[in-house]
Parts: sequence; structure tokens; C-alpha cells
Amino acid sequence: MHIHILGICGTFMGGVARIAQALGHKVTGADANVYPPMSTQLEEAGIVLTEGWDPDQLDPAPDMVVIGNALSRGNPLVEAVLARGLPYTSGPQWLADNLLRDRWVLAVAGTHGKTTTASMLAWILEHAGLAPGFLIGGVPRNFDRSARAGDLPFFVVEADEYDTAFFDKRSKFVHYRPRTCVLGNLEFDHADIFDDLAQIQRQFHHLVRTVPGNGRLVVPAGDGNLEQVLRMGCWTPVERFSVEGEAAWRIGEASADGSRFQVVCEGETVGEIRWELTGRHNMANALAALAAARHAGVPPLVGVEALCRFQGVKRRMELRGEVAGVRLYDDFAHHPTAIATTLSGVRARVGDGRIIAVLEPRSNTMRAGVHADALPRALAAADEVLLYAPPELRWDADRALAPLGGRCKVFRETGPLVEAVAREAAEGDTVVVMSNGGFENVHARILEALEART
Repeated sequence: MHIHILGICGTFMGGVARIAQALGHKVTGADANVYPPMSTQLEEAGIVLTEGWDPDQLDPAPDMVVIGNALSRGNPLVEAVLARGLPYTSGPQWLADNLLRDRWVLAVAGTHGKTTTASMLAWILEHAGLAPGFLIGGVPRNFDRSARAGDLPFFVVEADEYDTAFFDKRSKFVHYRPRTCVLGNLEFDHADIFDDLAQIQRQFHHLVRTVPGNGRLVVPAGDGNLEQVLRMGCWTPVERFSVEGEAAWRIGEASADGSRFQVVCEGETVGEIRWELTGRHNMANALAALAAARHAGVPPLVGVEALCRFQGVKRRMELRGEVAGVRLYDDFAHHPTAIATTLSGVRARVGDGRIIAVLEPRSNTMRAGVHADALPRALAAADEVLLYAPPELRWDADRALAPLGGRCKVFRETGPLVEAVAREAAEGDTVVVMSNGGFENVHARILEALEART
């Protein structure tokens, strides 16, 4: 079967492409913007990409068109698919129909940490010899790919609450029917499709309704927003985890930066994790992954051993380079909570070392200004903040970040921003670039500018 995927360079749709190819289908695709790491993965797999939405790419007609949620009515390709009566579906529905029916699905949902937790979970199962399939919204460094079909029965999926497609406005995760489900946290996000937190909670409850009574929900202790979801109705055993308080899974003795910590399960210390990751958020992610893996039959000690070898995820505090003693990291943080968590983890690691935060508020919610007033507090751990304010930003960045005073500079173009970082960064500094997009490749450009300075 020839499958043509629209929006193929998104992490989810690119993963669908790799899985469809592994199942023996001919796969092609199109997207408006092509950039690594997904474009690189697809090209290496021999999947032909077309840039743009010219309807001519539908000649000859594919057997199935899979349409990503970034495409809407009015898009030339969408209109051509509808006008010609071509068969079409969404990515989540294709996955459910063609792969998940015979699988033990382990889904990881939540506002933050889905990609990292799902990557940890897939790696634990892999380390245990279970060869799971997975579809993750990033590239786990232990696998160097975002998706694979894997062996029966286990399949790990990052369960996104964003809508499915222009013709299906339910959240993606309602299609997955998990037996094991992590609900990592819940905050307001995606203001372009949700009016308030209650709407998101309703979608999360739709997910809870699909988990069977012999399944398992893994939930953080003390998350009031998730507790409200569970009070809407819950028919599945719940297992809780906590970095600070009491829970079935909790943290014992730990280093200040989270690079070393003991794992306590039901009152018993089962092992100690030592890794390159930092931050309380990653300790929480680890507990959630360990709990989900145990439900699939992996002993906690085996899970701990696996996480000691966990290499992290590309674009999640990924070290992109070091020049003249300046270390530059790339991070996907694009919500105030994620930004604050990332920077607090860096602060715990570098101590009094200087942190330069470079931020692109790129998500629809951030560009709309929903979280603008929370940014100064989220960026408080940085010594210097350089913010890129693109033309489509619908709020006054200078006003919103005024509480940071002279620590913050706002740029309307990336060229001067790159020059400013290269000029001001000094030996021993840590530069953290935060964006959920390509950010005009400022990571490489800053490193090149630092090289030119030496």
C-alpha cells in the first residue's frame, strides 16, 4: 500500500512514517518546513519528502492519505484530497487500526515530561529484553530514532492531548486504548484549542475511561488538577509516585542536582540511579517510568539498572557543543513550568556559575501571551535572558519581562541575538537555548560565532 503523509516532519507523523515503512508500506510525505532531527531520520530511511502543498504530488493517487493535525481546511492538499474522494485518516487513527489492536499499550500523558518519560519507559523495556515498539515525540538517544514497530506485545506511545485532525477534534490519546497509562502532570496549555483547564481535564478523563479495570494508572501524588480528573470517575487501580512526599514510589537519599538518587518502592530501597540528567522533574519522570515498567513485568531493580544507562533525549538538555569553556545546551522547554524546571536543574548543577537563557516563545499558547506574565518568575534562575520576539508575537515582550530588569534583552531578529550571546558568554558560562522549533538554527550559529571569537 502507498501511504502519503501530510505534515510528515512533525515528530509524531514522522514516527508514523517510520512504522508504516517497517510494516511493508511504500511511504511518501509532504510538509511546509523541513528541519532535523526528523528530516534527517526520514531521509536516512529513504522516505521521499516533498516540500509544500502542491496537489500534483497526489498523482498518481496514493492508497491512503494520513493527515496531520497541523493541516486545516483551505490547505491546497487537503482540499484536493476531499475533492478527489481519496481515502484519508489521521495519524492516531492509522496507528490504532494498523498496530495497536494486538498490543499492550503503555501510554505516557501529561503537560510536561511526556517525551522523556516515554523514552525512559521504552529503554527500561528494551534493557529487560522485551524489544518494545514505541512512538515518541522526540529522539531517545538510546535508540537514535523516534519510532519503531518492535515485537509483541509491548508498545510505548507518547500520548498527546492536542487535537487529532481537522476532522477529529478529540485529543490524540483517546485512540490508543492503553493498558498502562502514566498521567505525569496537568496544567493549562494549548490555548489555541482549549478555552480553559476544565476542557483539558475533560479530555484527560476520556483517556481514563479507556483504561481497563485490569490495567494501571500511574499518577503523581498531590497533583490537584489530576485528582479532579480521577474524581470524575476511575475504574482502574492507581499507583502514585512522589519526589518529596509519601507514595508507593518515592525518592530516598539524593544529590542536590538530581544526578544521583535512591529509588524507594513500597517502603523498600530498590536501588540507586546515577546518570547525566539533572532536576527534580527527571527524578519524577524516572519514578513514573519505573512504576509503568513494573506493571508490564519488569522488576524495579532491572528498571533502575536501565536508567543508569539512559542517555537522555535529543533536544532535552542536549549538549550541542563547548567552545572556549562555554557549554551550550538545546532544550525543548516552551511552557513557564518547563522553563523554570529546566533552569532550576541547571542551577543545581552549576552552582554559582553563570546561566544565559535564550528563549523563543514559539508555541501557539506562548505566542498568544497566555503565559507572558509568568515568564519572569520562570526565568528567575538565569543570570541573563535573551528573548527572541518574532513578528507574530501578540504581546509586549519588553513590558512582560520588565521585572527582570537589566538581566533581560529582547531581540526582533536572531542575528543580533546570536552576536550578543557570542559577545557576552565567558569561560565557565552555561548557555541554554529553549524552543519547541528549529529557532533558525541559532544553536549552531552561536557555537560558530564563539569559534570565530577564539
